[in-house]
Amino acid sequence: MNHDAPLSRRPRTRLTGIRRQVLTTAQLRTHGVTPAETNEQCRPGGPWQQILPGVYLLHPGPPTPEERLHAVLLYAARSRESGGVPVQPGAGDPRAGATAAAGATAAADAADAAEYTDAMVTGLAALALHGFTCAPPLLSLERIDVLVPRLRRLRSTGCAHVLRVPVLPAPVQIAVPRVSGPARAGGAHVPVAPVPRALADAVAELDDGASVRRLLTEAVRAGHCEAAAVVRELTRARLLHRPHVVDAVDSLLAEGRAIAEDRLYRMVEEHGLPDPVWNVELALPGGPHLGGVDAYWPEHAVAVELDTRAPRQDDDTDAVWSEYARRRDHLERLGITVVHITPRKLRDCPDQQAVVVRTALMASTDREPAPYVVVAPR
Repeated sequence: MNHDAPLSRRPRTRLTGIRRQVLTTAQLRTHGVTPAETNEQCRPGGPWQQILPGVYLLHPGPPTPEERLHAVLLYAARSRESGGVPVQPGAGDPRAGATAAAGATAAADAADAAEYTDAMVTGLAALALHGFTCAPPLLSLERIDVLVPRLRRLRSTGCAHVLRVPVLPAPVQIAVPRVSGPARAGGAHVPVAPVPRALADAVAELDDGASVRRLLTEAVRAGHCEAAAVVRELTRARLLHRPHVVDAVDSLLAEGRAIAEDRLYRMVEEHGLPDPVWNVELALPGGPHLGGVDAYWPEHAVAVELDTRAPRQDDDTDAVWSEYARRRDHLERLGITVVHITPRKLRDCPDQQAVVVRTALMASTDREPAPYVVVAPR
């Protein structure tokens, strides 16, 4: 047998029309490529290579970041019987135009999303896909974290780091940045864990407090999510016993409150609401302390309170909420209207929140006057 003979190119002729250079054993089989032929193509010096168990890269040389993502997802995803990668509609029709190509790309992206059943990118790779500037670029990551259901029998290997969870979050479909070159076109969508979950998985692997603080701060400052959502996920992941994480969370909560207060200031100004007194403590004359509010209109007896609660432990949630509700009910019984606004509402629908506040101010003329309260700086 002549071992110097070139490797067979026959399988490649059956793969015309595919748009991706990463396929599984099952997908190759649907294109008529047998395991023996796959092994032949992957011999040393051959045109293909096995990048993960059962996952093959159909070109020599290192994979692109997008190809690594697809390889990890194909390795981790629950296998499907069909395993096929559909050929783009109109690929063989020379008259197919831009409209057909766009439709084919959309259909192929939808097929990719369906292909990755019960698997999604998380951790630092997910944060890079979400657009975090302080996350390492995909090309520099030695491994890619991927979430799978807890009952899956799957081990970490190569560049795939498997994380098992009882319940998968709803993934976000994100387009991978394109890579130049005719054989390595990118832009396909991949399932990615939402930011709070991806942050928790990234923080779990970091022992550098400065890096953790940068990630958490960017999450809130860049508008990816609210501080409370991050703290809930860190609590669920049992990461708040680590001192460097606790320090970062303290900075995160301060950042989140500062951002929410700034949005509240802008809402009042941009919607022409009367100027309130800001960040004050209320008390009855010579009587009990009533608590602090973020904005107060004394002549209308209307207060705004930002809900930036972020309990550190799950069993604290009821106690914190009960205290808030007790204080609010006390103010309401005194005739003070309390408008409760969350940072997310201020971010997503400030117009609606301005209408709520304006309505409360206008309705004050129809209420019995509230008793005099002492207003002091908080």
